[in-house]
Amino acid sequence: MSTPDLLYTEAEDDLRAAVRSLLTDHCPPAAVLSRAESGRAYDGALWRALGADMGAAGLLVPDKLGGQGGTAREAAVVLEELGRAVAPVPYLTSAVLAAGALLGCDTGQDAVARLLGALAEGRTVGALAVPLSTAPGAPGAPGAPAATVRADGDGVLSGQVSGVAGAAGADVLLVPAAGADGYGLYAVETAETSVSVEPLTSLDLTRPLAAVTLTGAPARRLAGDDRAGAAIGRALLTGAGLLASEQLGVAEWCLTETVRHTKERHQFGRPVGSFQALKHRMATLWLELVQARATARYAADALATDSPDTPVAVAVAQAHCAQVAVHAAEECVQLHGGIGMTWEYPAHLYLKRAKSDEIALGTPGRHRQTLAGLVDLAAPTG
Repeated sequence: MSTPDLLYTEAEDDLRAAVRSLLTDHCPPAAVLSRAESGRAYDGALWRALGADMGAAGLLVPDKLGGQGGTAREAAVVLEELGRAVAPVPYLTSAVLAAGALLGCDTGQDAVARLLGALAEGRTVGALAVPLSTAPGAPGAPGAPAATVRADGDGVLSGQVSGVAGAAGADVLLVPAAGADGYGLYAVETAETSVSVEPLTSLDLTRPLAAVTLTGAPARRLAGDDRAGAAIGRALLTGAGLLASEQLGVAEWCLTETVRHTKERHQFGRPVGSFQALKHRMATLWLELVQARATARYAADALATDSPDTPVAVAVAQAHCAQVAVHAAEECVQLHGGIGMTWEYPAHLYLKRAKSDEIALGTPGRHRQTLAGLVDLAAPTG
């Protein structure tokens, strides 16, 4: 087995520079704060610029299906930058989770290919209708979550799914459902009157959650019992692995801004960042961030190369990066002093995103439990 290359390639550095430049121009902290307070689901103009014009929406989709033919490594770079900006765009939910689920279906099927092409071009926004807290299953465990929606023989869905990220503002929902024909994955248009997407009160206002209710909603069956579970399971695994890169981006912004602030803030005639106690705290954060980068890059590389170690890499990345992001955001708020506690300063957005991400696609404890099973390490007793 070859040693993974965790360094960024020149193409990845170029992609980072392009995404960061776009976000600097179109997604400054003041704009994110304003949008979060207004309750708007996501920034449509920014998503068009990023997803359609830049082509980021189709990074994981092969060229022949209308995408960019990239890999999880490139998608990870995009998510790092989106994490640094807590950008209110449906990249994780549409370009990663929804597109990933479709890639696991029969892409030779017209309905799947058309929908995948629309997502890749950024013309359509999709969402996988499972709770954001849903964790990928370990090998040997069920690959997809149990369905809470019922499908009848005429392709009509009824039921409810709560805590769905990306549903508000989505054009198409990919809904796991069970019926007489077994477990399946269905596409439902949110414009249907039989589809209700009710926003929920979310901690992270930059990635709102919603409850989806279907009352006899017409649907297209995209995959049956033979493929649906595996497709959803792989999408969740990919999403969890790439979420680590978003968490890395959150932590990077928090450390960078904390260092900047403590250099500029003076007390007793000295920058507060020169005080030894604060130096130690920021040094600890830097070490954690370096470790987080290694685990996040390894997970992205494993997904990109379809490594047999992918489940281990994803579990390690999520178990570590989730907690690093929270710690960095907490330190950012505290070390900014009084300004860090205000709604006018964006630190709270990063803390909320970090806490929300900590339970998204499985908690750190859940991933450690999965990892223990993967490496045959018995859990402690007593």
